[in-house]
Amino acid sequence: MAEYRQREYKTLGPIHEYDARVRKGRLRDDEHQRTLVQALQDLHDDLMKYSPPKVVHPTLESLQPPKKRGLLGSLFGGGSGEKVKMEPRADLPKGLYMYGDVGSGKTMLMDLFYDTLPDNIISHTRIHFHNFMQDVHKELHKMKMAHGNEVDAIPFVAASIAEKATVLCFDEFQCTDVADAMILRRLVESLMAHGTVLVTTSNRYPTELYKNGIQRASFLPCINLLLERLRILNLDSKTDYRKVPRPPSGVYHHPLDASAKRHADHWFRFFGDLDNDPPHQATHQVWGRDITVPRASGRACSFTFNELMGKATGAADYIELVRSYNAFIVTDIPGMNVRSRDLARRFITFLDAAYESRAKLVLTTAVPISEIFMAKDEIAEALEKGSKGNPKAEKAAQEGEELSDAMRMMMDDLGMNMSMLKKSSMFTGDEEAFAFARALSRLTEMGSQEWVERGMGLETSGGKKEADDFKKVRGQWGADSY
Repeated sequence: MAEYRQREYKTLGPIHEYDARVRKGRLRDDEHQRTLVQALQDLHDDLMKYSPPKVVHPTLESLQPPKKRGLLGSLFGGGSGEKVKMEPRADLPKGLYMYGDVGSGKTMLMDLFYDTLPDNIISHTRIHFHNFMQDVHKELHKMKMAHGNEVDAIPFVAASIAEKATVLCFDEFQCTDVADAMILRRLVESLMAHGTVLVTTSNRYPTELYKNGIQRASFLPCINLLLERLRILNLDSKTDYRKVPRPPSGVYHHPLDASAKRHADHWFRFFGDLDNDPPHQATHQVWGRDITVPRASGRACSFTFNELMGKATGAADYIELVRSYNAFIVTDIPGMNVRSRDLARRFITFLDAAYESRAKLVLTTAVPISEIFMAKDEIAEALEKGSKGNPKAEKAAQEGEELSDAMRMMMDDLGMNMSMLKKSSMFTGDEEAFAFARALSRLTEMGSQEWVERGMGLETSGGKKEADDFKKVRGQWGADSY
């Protein structure tokens, strides 16, 4: 099968790359996953033949309400009282919407697609959806401040984005905010009208997005647009792709003792550049606020948990940090529980930013990683509430002395544990429970030897070329976060 695929696709596309990773042992050949890679290859082939149109920016006059427009009106304008209308292009290749739970391979498939984009697609962007919407709101605010609240800024912002991205890839598409829901349909429509192809991952089917949100009726046209203009792929299968064996790297250290400091110092020296850039305090700015980095060297930085999470930090702070540093050493991480829910949320947001930027992460923790977000009694409570009717779960709940093993089992069997997590007092809804499960999954992957060595030229089959290629990918990530 692999040899046939290579002969059929002479251009190095997703299938060729998938086969190469299977041969190297980085991926396990899986029939369900191979079917999904075929869908990536189909879009890759369509993009090879795609000639994106030149992006035409709407005039500022056309974005004003009718009473403020000139006599000539505008090509982009509508009738009296209407906002600018833009329809998706008829020749636009159909994008992809890949949805599935934690461990279904979303990130791997997006990597596979994005890393093998054809050479004729010169402008492309990959960004976490949360970061993207944050930037969109920022640009809309700038337009309103410059031209008044009545200006229809969405088409103008969409044109600017489309200029940077013939292919726009979103990681973790979701809608939990009414402000996002109110603009998403017109934003996506405008991007497609400018010739932008959308590829996205999500943890839920499109009709499940913003399910109980305020004014959800305003979001339904966006859902219909996604269903009509994107190919929907269900990634869930019987295989949990997190279980492909990876050798441990030792970047997580438990418990907190004298050796923890030595552990953290060792990795700081390893990732830093102490000879040319001695450890020092650094300051960065986000929205006019200072972020202090207690210890920095080269592209590595070090914090205690309280220094990083103890203040009212948020996604914007973490995004700025991962743009500036490739490696993070975070020490003295406590076990979190329902009483420290805010800290847990911040830490999960930080983990997401570090993961999306492919940063290296070193932690010293007071409890095992499997218990970092829920204390043992809360794990027991979640197991007890969610175990009814599931023999394996009931057995785990009864074995109080095996709680750590039960937690690992619970994370390994996602279909079982998600219902349990939703019953835990630690979380306020499905999105938080999913974010928790995703964080544990990502921590496992980031602790692997493959993750640590990637991009450093240490891999036996990679060396200098692998390191150079990784620098390009990470450099592109920084540029892609507008």
